[in-house]
Order: sequence, then structure tokens, then C-alpha cells
Amino acid sequence: MKFTPTALTRRRLLTGAAALSVLPACAARIPSSAAPAAEREIGGVPMSQIVDGYGLIEDAGYRLPPVPPKYLTGLNRRAYVPYPGYESSGTIEADLHAKLLYWIEPGGMAWRFPVGVGRQGLSMSYDTTIKRKEKWPSWTPTQNMIRREPEIYAEYAGGVPGGLANPLGARALYLYQGNRDTYYRIHGTNDLASIGNSGSAGCIRMFNHDAIFLFPKVPLGTRVVIRDYADSVAIEGEAVANRGRELPPTYVPPEELYAAAEASGPPQFGDASRIESFGY
Repeated sequence: MKFTPTALTRRRLLTGAAALSVLPACAARIPSSAAPAAEREIGGVPMSQIVDGYGLIEDAGYRLPPVPPKYLTGLNRRAYVPYPGYESSGTIEADLHAKLLYWIEPGGMAWRFPVGVGRQGLSMSYDTTIKRKEKWPSWTPTQNMIRREPEIYAEYAGGVPGGLANPLGARALYLYQGNRDTYYRIHGTNDLASIGNSGSAGCIRMFNHDAIFLFPKVPLGTRVVIRDYADSVAIEGEAVANRGRELPPTYVPPEELYAAAEASGPPQFGDASRIESFGY
């Protein structure tokens, strides 16, 4: 990827000018070449602050910017860890109290992901099976969502096409009981602040980067187990089992959402079928 040096900001220039003004009149003049260059940024994130695994991604014609590091503190970052629970490998275990999701691998290890959980997701208490997987899925609010909060969802009743503006994000795993769609999903999100917290609606949300990472690992037929509160406290500890806070509803005007979806979609960045992280 080719970058061009970024000009010094006005604030940095003013700060530099103030520092020079206090030097003695006989002080040697500082060569302009010695002035520090502004750090390059990608998607508004300075390159030195990009967290490994959460950098720029181009996928299927869409471009996902890096996740700002302020959202990736503490447990809010995927990690390969010894699995602390009771389930078998090849299972997803979701701890909706601790806002964590485990993809359990052989050998006692697991990938642990931070998640956000909506009110709907918090009511999940039964095991499900993944029977559908979608990349850049479309989204239509359920009738219950429209009935419960019409001021937020009614205008989207016709559905939202897949893309960067879609509430399901880059990937979705659809959860079933037998042949019945539960309307619960594990999915990506653009609402970065919701990860590690509880929201007004929605199911189990992941950073889009994590949803893309998990997606190819999980085959159809994978069992999804919901960890109860007692086990969450026993396994994660009381503080982690109660982490996060309740967030207010996030409302985006429909015209803004539809416009963003149209503007962000293919073939804006070409027909890319691969995921390319550019080494970050």
C-alpha cells in the first residue's frame, strides 16, 4: 500500500511557533527538516496504535477500517486461551453475562472473543445449532422489534441490504432449534461501543474483524451453548460475570443508513474475494 506524508496539523504548527518564541534572540535557528513528521494514519488510527488482528481489512469489495485501540482494552480483544469451561471441542459457548464467546478447539484451548449482547440476546437460555451462515448479510427487523420500538425499527421494515451500514455487519451465524429459526444471530456490528456491554436490542454482536476471523472456523451444525450466570461466576469470577453496562438505543436515520449502504458496497473497491489485513 502506498502512503503520502501527512502535513503537520495547524495545532502542531502553533505549538512549535510558541516554543520558538521563548528562545533567546541569539539562539540558532532550528532547521525545518528537524521538525517531527505527523504520524501516518489508517482509517483515523495512527499506525503505531493499530492492534494486531484489528487493522485494515478489504473483503468482498468492502473496506473495514482498523478498530480504534480504545475499544480493545482488557478483555475486549480476541485471544487464544486455555478453555475454562465444561463443553467439548467444536462447540461455541456464549457467556452473555461476562460478554464473552468461546470457540472451543481440541487440546483444551479456545479462541475467546468479546461480544455485545442485546436485550433479546440476554433472554437466551437454551442451546441452538448453526444452520445458516452468510457473508455481508441483509437484515430485516422482526415484527417483535418493530412492535416493541417502532420509533427505531418501523422505517426499516422493508429490510436493509448487506454492506458496511448493515446492523448484522460482515458476517452472521443463524441459530436454530431443530428446523425452527430462533431469530437469534451471532453477527458483526459497526456499533463498536456495544462490545463488552448490553444494548437495547440485537442478539450476540462481535467486532466485524472477529466475526470474519471466526466465520470459516465454524461449520454448519455447530452447537451453541449458553452459559448460565452461576457458571459464569464460578468460571470467570463475579466481577467479569457482571462486566459491562446497559447502553441506550442507537438510532440512525433510515435515509442515512440506506445511503451509506449504497455508497459502501461493491464494486467500490473491486471484486475482492479474499481477506487482506495488510500485515496489521
